[in-house]
Amino acid sequence: MSSDASPSTELPQPGQPGITAGVSGDFKAGATDAATPVVGAFYDRFPYPGDPLQDGPPPGYNWRWCVDSARAFVFGSLPRRDRAGERPWRILDAGCGTGVSSDYLCHLNPGSRLLAIDISPGTLAVAEQRTQRSGAASRVRELRLACRSLLDLEGEGEFDYINSVGVLHHLAQPAEGLRALAKHLAPAGLLHLFLYADGGRWEIHRTQRALALLGAGSGCEGLKLGRQLLGELPADNRLRRHHEERWTLDTAADANFADMYLHPQETSYNLERLFRFVASGGLCFAGFSNPEVWDPARLLKGELLERARALPQAEQWALVESLDPAISHFEFFLTPTPLADGDPLHGLDDGALLASSGERNRCLWGWPGTSLLGPDLQPLDLEPGDQELLEAIEAAPAGTSLADLPLAMVSNERAARARRLIRDQVLLRLEGAGPAA
Repeated sequence: MSSDASPSTELPQPGQPGITAGVSGDFKAGATDAATPVVGAFYDRFPYPGDPLQDGPPPGYNWRWCVDSARAFVFGSLPRRDRAGERPWRILDAGCGTGVSSDYLCHLNPGSRLLAIDISPGTLAVAEQRTQRSGAASRVRELRLACRSLLDLEGEGEFDYINSVGVLHHLAQPAEGLRALAKHLAPAGLLHLFLYADGGRWEIHRTQRALALLGAGSGCEGLKLGRQLLGELPADNRLRRHHEERWTLDTAADANFADMYLHPQETSYNLERLFRFVASGGLCFAGFSNPEVWDPARLLKGELLERARALPQAEQWALVESLDPAISHFEFFLTPTPLADGDPLHGLDDGALLASSGERNRCLWGWPGTSLLGPDLQPLDLEPGDQELLEAIEAAPAGTSLADLPLAMVSNERAARARRLIRDQVLLRLEGAGPAA
């Protein structure tokens, strides 16, 4: 499937890059969730995530925070750039925490406008430091940090891309939060969510309940008791083993440990409840952003895999959920309207493909070369002809169709290489050809 929609044009008047507002002081907003006071106070105590600050751009990339990559993954193609060579996406980071996601969103989406919001002034103060030290504001047309609830976005208009990772499940009424975000999603917009999954949090939930029974609370005393509990349980205890084998590194920072084991408000889902939740917001499921996790081939082979492949897509996912109780979260995309097919090249013949132009995905490590790390940091070995095709795309004027690239490569070979590179998210397809409008 494809989309020829351009970034939404209902943008606020550009401000001066680097200006931030509403970062310090008490939380002031209109509509809020019942859990806002206690959750905001919790994050003031434990600003999350606890990633260290750094000078300069954040390390590496996360393609889910690169709007071009995410939209090409979901819709199959991208609108062409404007005359300034940009796509001025309007982005909302709804629940930005200490600014890790906002930092990437700025650096991976040059020329965009970003509004980053959170209910915790203490957490936003860290986000302000992070984005100042990294130079994030210099990468975008506008960066605003504001202390407000995602339920209070009156006057903000529509966004081309909304990122809300690990946020809605901390509301007392997550469905209200989803509906609030849906109201501000552009007609051709994309919403990326991350929500807890029941299965992989079995041990976490029991540890949380044990600490609650021990009266640990959600402050510094709880942090001390939580670390003490997981350090003093018998070595063969399932909760201790699970923590040490899976979560020790992730919870090294106190804020991360507290977020996992002491949080005062959270909800988790299984697949059935997840899809009911999505429907409650009037939105359409557009695919997992970690599709490899939901591929039965990760767990099965031979006859069992053949049987799994014969199932409808939703039942394949249900099978994976049943077979892998370690899945601890769902990360996925939503759109305002349903998409026809999950294959970005579905129904696209060689002629239509070669009439398209393309761009190299900026979320690659090791380019130029044939030994790369792909968008998910997976090893990718390109053939020399693949590299030749990508180099020709980069050298050609913007909008040059794949068919018109000056290559000694016949059409069917061009098309076959382009298909493979698109499926591997190395090449992003653009609609049409010719100069930018």
